[in-house]
Amino acid sequence: MSHPSLQNAAGPLPAVNRRMFMMTTAASAGAAASAGTSAAADAGSAVSGPGTGARETRVTINGRLHELKLEPRASLLDVLREQLGLTGAKKGCDHGQCGACTVHVDGRRVASCLTLAVKTDGCAVTTIEGIESRDGTLHPMQQAFVDHDALQCGYCTPGQIMAAIACVREGHATSDAQIREYMSGNICRCGAYAGILEAIREAAPQMRRMDGRMEGSRHA
Repeated sequence: MSHPSLQNAAGPLPAVNRRMFMMTTAASAGAAASAGTSAAADAGSAVSGPGTGARETRVTINGRLHELKLEPRASLLDVLREQLGLTGAKKGCDHGQCGACTVHVDGRRVASCLTLAVKTDGCAVTTIEGIESRDGTLHPMQQAFVDHDALQCGYCTPGQIMAAIACVREGHATSDAQIREYMSGNICRCGAYAGILEAIREAAPQMRRMDGRMEGSRHA
């Protein structure tokens, strides 16, 4: 006979076996996970909701003023490629580690995949599409890359050229060792480094002369 303490008004309590225990535990865990996911989503909405929305951004790209409405989290690289059709800057690692997306912002080289587009408000951005002369003549660095076969697949080349131009203008192209050091952030998976070095070495004095003439004309 069952002990009175193991009975209730409805009769004897059901026996708890291993199968029932596992099913009950699994159901409880699923319910808890669902509740946690819902709470996290609600919290995320509470944090991001009020601050989201397109922001008015005025940026000059390759000499042309653009008035854009940008999402706060959009990268400069994605805006250039997807909204403006300027696909010269390449998406390589998307973590700022390969240099394929290098562009200039106010004359300084940046990894556009790590640069928030809204941060360029009021700035001047230059991409590989904007460095040739108005008459279509290649930039000295572009021509030097062609002349020294400083590319193979070409995927990293736009970023390499933009970084190389900055390297010269920063004053970091006075020796082979210095060029290697200040170009080390740009990876060429094809291994065209010897040609890249030769191209920069040749283009550097041409760029200095060209920049000197441009500076003189501005002060004339």
